[in-house]
Amino acid sequence: MNSFLYMNQINYLYTIMCVRGDKINMLNNYYTVKKEGNDQIIIQKSRFIGYVKRVETEVEAQNFIQEIKKKHHDATHNCSAYIIGENDQIQKANDDGEPTGTAGVPMLEVLKKQHLKDTAVVVTRYFGGIKLGAGGLIRAYGSTTSQAIKTTGVVIRQLMQGFSITVDYSLLGKLENVLRNSDHILETVNYLEKVEFIVFVKDGEENPFQNWIVDLTNDQAEIKKIEPKYIESDFSRADDN
Repeated sequence: MNSFLYMNQINYLYTIMCVRGDKINMLNNYYTVKKEGNDQIIIQKSRFIGYVKRVETEVEAQNFIQEIKKKHHDATHNCSAYIIGENDQIQKANDDGEPTGTAGVPMLEVLKKQHLKDTAVVVTRYFGGIKLGAGGLIRAYGSTTSQAIKTTGVVIRQLMQGFSITVDYSLLGKLENVLRNSDHILETVNYLEKVEFIVFVKDGEENPFQNWIVDLTNDQAEIKKIEPKYIESDFSRADDN
């Protein structure tokens, strides 16, 4: 493996995990964008096109930026910003020829204001012949970034504890119906010699969940903890409605 790529993968692991003794602690939840999207606005005859993408490493962010620059090689500017890591350790902004501080930084500030993690944005500008001034540029690049994020969509990723629940087929209908109508995430039902339910439970609800399953099945279920993982769901801000 390329050593540079390997180090970036290692760095990313440390941006999402904090090691304390022999325990690995991860964020309980965080916001990021859906996979990828774009939108555009016209301001004083200049066309601003915003591209947003979820990224997990600086290499991914840079590759995304270069991809957009190649796509819009004839544009006046391709400004960019990204924020990566559990504690936003990696933050970069680039004005790409616009006056210093009028493009990349306002774009980065939008990401920070919306509390997004692991997100990269590129705003392409085709100059329309009318100068906007510093204030106008700051508003234009910030607005384009916000619009691209709104169009792409935001998700909340919650770290949830996984459980494997194994029961006899006589309990299949009852347990499946109750799980599907609960606040827990029923990810998979495996039909084997017995029925196995793969369920994810919010942080802090592990013990009540296990007691609930014991009561539901009259202690006839085999309950095992499995690896936790992030489960994502759509998130809508009040001002998006």
